Amino acid sequence: MLDYPIVNSLMMFSAYFLGAIVALIVFKFIYSLLTPQDEWLLIKNDRNTAAAIGFGGTIVGFAIALSGAISNSISLIDFTIWAVVALIAQVLAFAILRFAFMPMIVKRIEDNEISAGIMLAAVSIAVGLLNAACMTY
Repeated sequence: MLDYPIVNSLMMFSAYFLGAIVALIVFKFIYSLLTPQDEWLLIKNDRNTAAAIGFGGTIVGFAIALSGAISNSISLIDFTIWAVVALIAQVLAFAILRFAFMPMIVKRIEDNEISAGIMLAAVSIAVGLLNAACMTY
């Protein structure tokens, strides 16, 4: 590496930022595959507000967890491991909400019930915050 601190910092910023963007894109595809409804189609084709709120909250929750991973990682590999942990936590949050607390959440979101989308968003953001807080050494 060059012996200029600002250049080194910019290179690390770029690496972590690009890694986070890639992680968000990967998360979008994996999360959509693992959930029974296709949020993207509901949002794009049906203009489903409940799906947009729920999926938006899930993306924000994951991004919050990624920010914790970036802040506490000692390397890009460490960041990648924590990003996978964050992805698993978000998927588990959806599963727990769906199977334990709101078994009809998928249908309710498909039916554009705003309250279901808000609950999914709130749980996803809460899990992202908790996940980020736990990613410390």
